[in-house]
Amino acid sequence: MSDDANPDGPTHAVAVLEHLARSLVDDPDGVRVEVVDGSSRPQLNLYVTDGDMGRIIGKRGRMANAIRTVTRAAAARDGIDIDIEFID
Repeated sequence: MSDDANPDGPTHAVAVLEHLARSLVDDPDGVRVEVVDGSSRPQLNLYVTDGDMGRIIGKRGRMANAIRTVTRAAAARDGIDIDIEFID
């Protein structure tokens, strides 16, 4: 973590992750992002309703990798390194 890290946490990253997930799923109200403070860096856990996880993962995990890339770029704006997990 850098010295100019956002004391409020990964606020931009959470907003971007929620926006991306809500735009991909059938049930946008079922999207929930949880921030967990890990030992080395924060982790964002993304929860969606049962039938929507396939839309988030995508073919061969390509959508999941793209979501991770964009969300990590948003976290860089917060001055934070993050991990992203997709929880079923």
